[in-house]
Amino acid sequence: MTVETSIIAGRTSKWDGILDVCQMLSGVGLILFMWAHMILVASVLIGPGVMNAIAEFFESTGMAQVGGPLIFLLFLFHFLLAARKLPFRFEGMKIIFSHAKMMSHKDTWLWIVQAVTAMIILIMGSIHMWVVLTDLPITAAKSAARIQGGFWTGFYLVLLPMVEMHVGVGLYRIAVKWGVIKADGRAGLHRGENILTLVFICIGLATLIRFWFINALA
Repeated sequence: MTVETSIIAGRTSKWDGILDVCQMLSGVGLILFMWAHMILVASVLIGPGVMNAIAEFFESTGMAQVGGPLIFLLFLFHFLLAARKLPFRFEGMKIIFSHAKMMSHKDTWLWIVQAVTAMIILIMGSIHMWVVLTDLPITAAKSAARIQGGFWTGFYLVLLPMVEMHVGVGLYRIAVKWGVIKADGRAGLHRGENILTLVFICIGLATLIRFWFINALA
């Protein structure tokens, strides 16, 4: 290896490290946002008035108008960073699946789950954000009308588990990759992540059911 090649390799490694840190930070930010988003939307379970009051607060402070597009940009930024390591050609996908089967390694399969859900979320999440942000203000009545339209019920029944699985696996992989959890703690973290994912899916399903019947109960 020449000196020039060594310098270039060093620079590449340095930038890869920086991009990995950015990916981790953007991932953590999106995980926190998704948890907050789920809890705020689920406030409709307490009552439509509670959700409307929270939404009105975000509207009056401009957080919805400004924060929404910023979250969307962060969402795209995170995907672009993660896409550096995703195989987009069939040959690459085939190799990864064959290696996963051969090694029978749980963390490798979790990476595949995260990659597949990322592709689905990129499309469906973009549609969701576009629909919501182009129809401000957010109200319980609007959300209920959308869900009761039929199509969006199926849409969110797919998007909900995809997002929660991606968030759960992402949290686990961040903790493992960055040394937050050691090898002997992986099993416990994985169980906790599965429980947390199931809890948020249940909250999401309860919220969808509430929206479906909100007019009948009002």
